[in-house]
Amino acid sequence: MKVARVYLRVSTDAQDLERQEEIITTAKDAGYYVAGVYREKASGARADRPELLRMIADLQPGEVVIAERIDRISRLPLPEAEKLIASIQDKGARLAVPGIVDLTDLADQAEGVAKVVLESVQAMLLRLALQMARDDYQERRERQRQGIQLAKQAGKYLGKQADKKRRAQVIALRASGHSIQKTAELTGYSATHVKRITAEARATGQLAGLVRQEGREKTP
Repeated sequence: MKVARVYLRVSTDAQDLERQEEIITTAKDAGYYVAGVYREKASGARADRPELLRMIADLQPGEVVIAERIDRISRLPLPEAEKLIASIQDKGARLAVPGIVDLTDLADQAEGVAKVVLESVQAMLLRLALQMARDDYQERRERQRQGIQLAKQAGKYLGKQADKKRRAQVIALRASGHSIQKTAELTGYSATHVKRITAEARATGQLAGLVRQEGREKTP
């Protein structure tokens, strides 16, 4: 039985994992038993992604890691990317990612020089794909930097906009009587961030009805 683990990743909360969900169906249609699906919203330029690390820890020999593209697995600098891929291969698993030719089966069946050549070609193709993913990441960041610089020069740069949905959640929780610490735990913001949002909301009248609990909270 072919066993796969599916890794789905987007970079920000503004992006949606739903489009990648069809990978699961495609894998099953291809005859794979899907042992796990790992979803997270984090930058591919980070090596400490919790779900990625959990997936690697769960891998068993002979399993296949499936992702939409290689950049879903990594946008790390090449040395770090190769280390990440090695941690997958060290578990006896391999990648099944569109755009990467998998010569594993052929290499396993070959002997001598042919085996060495196939393994070398496989490593070269993977290294090229990882480098291209990193180059694309850096190019995007450079275009973003240039765009911000141009906007600043034109006096149109407003900076990073607040997450309105989470801000509204903070205000709603505070208005319903939740403490700063509890609100921070529920929203994922730091206590300092919650205090700042609370103060701003009070100043604009959005929390006019919130009674200050001076005896229970040291800060508003």
